[in-house]
Amino acid sequence: MNGYAVIGAGPSGLAAARALTARGLVVDGYESSHGVGGLWDIDNPRSTVYESAHLISSRTTTEFAEFPMRTAVDYPGHRAVRQYFQEYADRFGLTALYRFGTSVTRLEPRDGGWDLTSEGPEGARTRRYAGVILANGTLAEPHVPTFRGRFSGELLHTSSYTSARQLDGRRVLVIGAGNSGCDIAVDAVHHAALVDMSVRRGYHFVPRYLFGRPSDTLNQGRPLPARLKQAVDSRVLKAFTGDPVRFGFPKPDHRIYESHPVVNTMVLNHLGQGDLRIRPDVERFDGSTVRFRDGSADDYDLVLLATGYTLDYPFVDRAHLHWQGAAPRLFLHIFPASFNGLYVMGMVEASGIGWQGRYEQAELLASYLDATENAPTRAALFRDRVVGAPWPDLTGGYHYLSLDRMAYYVNKDAYRGAVRREIRALAADGS
Repeated sequence: MNGYAVIGAGPSGLAAARALTARGLVVDGYESSHGVGGLWDIDNPRSTVYESAHLISSRTTTEFAEFPMRTAVDYPGHRAVRQYFQEYADRFGLTALYRFGTSVTRLEPRDGGWDLTSEGPEGARTRRYAGVILANGTLAEPHVPTFRGRFSGELLHTSSYTSARQLDGRRVLVIGAGNSGCDIAVDAVHHAALVDMSVRRGYHFVPRYLFGRPSDTLNQGRPLPARLKQAVDSRVLKAFTGDPVRFGFPKPDHRIYESHPVVNTMVLNHLGQGDLRIRPDVERFDGSTVRFRDGSADDYDLVLLATGYTLDYPFVDRAHLHWQGAAPRLFLHIFPASFNGLYVMGMVEASGIGWQGRYEQAELLASYLDATENAPTRAALFRDRVVGAPWPDLTGGYHYLSLDRMAYYVNKDAYRGAVRREIRALAADGS
């Protein structure tokens, strides 16, 4: 039986490969694209980034701690990020571990391990592994809602948007106002004949800079209690950005940080300048006309769905990942309680968690897998804790919205603290 398979060569897959090989564990990597980078490689057919995409968290809070980015830019663009992952993979000998241009088509349990079937340059092959790490990303399968009626123009999910040239001279409606929706609306202002945004709920907006510094680099010490941080930050942000309701957005139905904030205040500037408009939720399509819930209507050439993504691990039966609702139920979003040899990397979203937070996931996984091979008593104690003890609260005191896209959302401080405690406990079990 081979060692461990890692599916995906984005940041989570690279973190897993790095952490496992650092402990001497054998790794085979699988990546359907031609190289590393995951969605940050715009040439990857599965990539969902667009030409204007940049980090929405700043460089120093995002990068891997052991491998700082060489740029001094606070919010690098996708090409710089892709180059960073290539340098990271080369530095730690990860590139050579991967079979590129190779898609995993099926995982099946077999004789205490997993049969992994793949399709690539060498044709269809099945190999057996002691365990498989799923790191194929959370932003690949578009969520496409259904609408009443039929739209006769072009209807696209933002996963198919790559360049503002697609908007030249067109009347554009963006449905959804998350980070991608706002980015694309700002792009559209400079290219489209008309830009509207249809929004269902209100949002909290965070500027990229506060007091001349990247906003997410402030208050990096001891985390404030949730209610205190919400109260303080709400006042500061309102002073810097104003009230989004004034610009046409609905009043948010949640406190700040109870859903991912929008790190784009340029959209507010353009609303203030009259470059785009906020429209209500869509009632139905009627040819080229979109009718809204307030009774208004307008004609469009292009409707862009900024409606997010759904989790998708299409090559393995859901029962093996203990799905509950919109996401698998996993200890620390990594381990099935059955400890069946499947593990998930990167199925965690949190404001400010960065790639280092995902590397800490990988460190915990590597510590456990190392223990299964070299210190089975330590591994057994860890499994007993997972099965027998209450799982830690990862909310940090925040009341997150009950939405499918929030099913794997955590507070970064609570989550990283819990992961680090388990890493220390695994080590202490062996003392």
